[in-house]
Amino acid sequence: MKKLKFLLAILLLVLPILTFAQSAKDKAAAKEVEALERQRFDAQVKKDYTVLEKVFGEDLVYTHSNGKQNNKTEYIQSIRDGKSVYDKIDVEALNVRAYNDGKTAVVNGTITIYQPNKPDGTPNVAHIKYVVVQVKDPKKGWQVVLWQSQKQPEVKS
Repeated sequence: MKKLKFLLAILLLVLPILTFAQSAKDKAAAKEVEALERQRFDAQVKKDYTVLEKVFGEDLVYTHSNGKQNNKTEYIQSIRDGKSVYDKIDVEALNVRAYNDGKTAVVNGTITIYQPNKPDGTPNVAHIKYVVVQVKDPKKGWQVVLWQSQKQPEVKS
């Protein structure tokens, strides 16, 4: 019984330290992923295909706000073909939660996408809420494997 109490006491002392260590890895990963999210949006606007090829996983499932889905090749090609055009992407809110010792991240946020004007000349602006899942590949680094977005009602001022 004394051994059990002793082991329990040791566990209670060590557990907070282990929790903190994991938490520190997750916090570091969350900061890294937040920076990468912003870099990816910038690459989408600038049509930086080198960055896009690197940050999107081979098994990407990219679900647009209209429900259409693309894989990695299809999505990057849609940017090349001018089907997905971004003049500017403003990050309104960004929340990153990391898990699995900093090897998995779930991101949710709100962005405003500015696209070329509509045919009648009116601005083409989309307010989007989105969720992203990123996993850290030991060789390739962080990879976006899932994007899901939903248009939000236009905010009238």
